[in-house]
Amino acid sequence: MKEIESLDILKKEAYDFCVLFVNDRLTRIQNQIKELELALTSETKSSAGDKHETGRAMIQLEREKLGQQLAELEKTQQLLSKVPKDRNAPTVGLGSLVVTDAFIYYIAISAGEFKSKPKSVYCISAATPIGKLVFGKSVGDVFSFNGKEITINSIK
Repeated sequence: MKEIESLDILKKEAYDFCVLFVNDRLTRIQNQIKELELALTSETKSSAGDKHETGRAMIQLEREKLGQQLAELEKTQQLLSKVPKDRNAPTVGLGSLVVTDAFIYYIAISAGEFKSKPKSVYCISAATPIGKLVFGKSVGDVFSFNGKEITINSIK
């Protein structure tokens, strides 16, 4: 019973980590866009007109790149909002905490490693190589990754 409760807590912490990951990246990108817009408006014409135009073009290219990153992040945010927080199914799906004999995975978005004492959880997307391998599997199923056989011990 204690194991199940600790997995519930770990799962909630992993979800919260994913939310924080998205929000931090969103804030950082929005701040970079504001800085670029400020740089674009403060860019004044100098006697070297070509240099001025090149500077504006470079700022505009950077702004477009950040805009694409922002659009991707908004898609990630939408996906995260669809992750069921109380999923408790016998097979691995979106929102599952998968405990294997090697690692613990939270299937949601690719947010990296969440370190919770004493365990680490890898927050991964269902589209990652491991996400594809475990999706639809059940407790006791074995999958092979990088030449290593890995067993699913529990799913929460």
